[in-house]
Amino acid sequence: MRVFVINQNQEPLNTCHPAKARKLLSSGRAAVWKRYPFTIIMRREVKKPIVKEHRLKIDPGSKVTGLAILEGLRVVFGAELTHRGFAIKASIEDRRAIRRSRRHRHTRYRKPRFNRQRAAGWLAPSLQHRVDTTLTWVNRLRKLAPISSISMELVRFDTQRLNNPEITGIEYQQGELFGYEVREYLLNKWKRKCAYCGASGVPLQIEHIYPKSKGGSNQISNLCLACESCNRKKGTQLLEQFLKKKPEILQQILAQAKSPLKDATAVNSTRWALYHQLTATGLPVKAGTGGTTKFNRTRLGLPKTHWLDAACVGQSTPENLITGNINPLVIKATGHGNRQMAQIDKFGFPRRKKDGSYRVRTRTKEFHGFKTGDIVRAIVPTGKNKGTHIGRVTVRAGRVFDLTTVKGKLQSINWKYFYPLWKADGYTYVYKVQKCSLM
Repeated sequence: MRVFVINQNQEPLNTCHPAKARKLLSSGRAAVWKRYPFTIIMRREVKKPIVKEHRLKIDPGSKVTGLAILEGLRVVFGAELTHRGFAIKASIEDRRAIRRSRRHRHTRYRKPRFNRQRAAGWLAPSLQHRVDTTLTWVNRLRKLAPISSISMELVRFDTQRLNNPEITGIEYQQGELFGYEVREYLLNKWKRKCAYCGASGVPLQIEHIYPKSKGGSNQISNLCLACESCNRKKGTQLLEQFLKKKPEILQQILAQAKSPLKDATAVNSTRWALYHQLTATGLPVKAGTGGTTKFNRTRLGLPKTHWLDAACVGQSTPENLITGNINPLVIKATGHGNRQMAQIDKFGFPRRKKDGSYRVRTRTKEFHGFKTGDIVRAIVPTGKNKGTHIGRVTVRAGRVFDLTTVKGKLQSINWKYFYPLWKADGYTYVYKVQKCSLM
């Protein structure tokens, strides 16, 4: 992994080898500027530095976006940015359910708002988050490396062809249910039998193969027919759990069911918004297809990972790509918390203490110089948590905090044992130990 270098004026220079960075730090010629990604700043002026051109390559995804920076034939940085779009969608749905429940209770009347108009190009918050986080990291990396151009994968998924590879012509306009009602279509598809027990001649109910309570969709590919007894037995269980003793029926149902298209739809909805945002940075942006990315990755004999897919995006991929000794930085968006003061139960009512008062969060977010999300080093001298640990801290109003590490969660550690490493910025960071062959 190469190290980012900036000069005294915080202008990006060429990346350097970790051994050279250690020499600069030990001699006092440089200091640590950032830990994630690791960056050093020169203490003295660098005379007439020769800055090479760097290209930032992006492989947008619904859940994970791959990032890679190329300096000529060499990949100098790789990262995988994990979005929280589906978590945002779930939070909005919970908030909507709570607000709807208010309409059925005797509470004060809330007049409808007049300014509920969506601007042109509006995206849902869960989709806009994917664009914003990607653009945030593009701007961050531009401050650390002399990036002169951008390449991104501008792919469009044909969702109808993903469902039906043989679709052609007018069938695109007719769709899968042309001339059918949903129930009639399912009766013909499942031959008027229960998908789980094969019973016929009994009342059949429309059933979600992947439970709706666990994120299942209402797509026709996620629906089947089941008798009342099977529907009740399955409940909210996953299909694999419900049919673990009937592997043949499980394979038969999975063969007819089709995978959900949430990820493909999210990429389709955000691809042009991200492209226009990148173009607005003033850097030249080149778009590549998904087929080109796969061709380059196969030609170079690289494994399929998000950051290597990003390195292979577009026609700018060199014939010989050097990807050796790169440990990609795994970046996970966690958000900055929420502003909800009252703690509520699953029905939307405020929780109460034993004395009858409401449970209300404190407005103070920082205690003893720490706040939730900070990355710290804990040196615990005694007790069951004895040792040195690095992780994400969860603060409380008292003297003890919790620490979440890669090995698990440690509870009730005195704040005096914590040493700050990184202030919370809405992300968590982990370097993935992964070695690629030198091409």
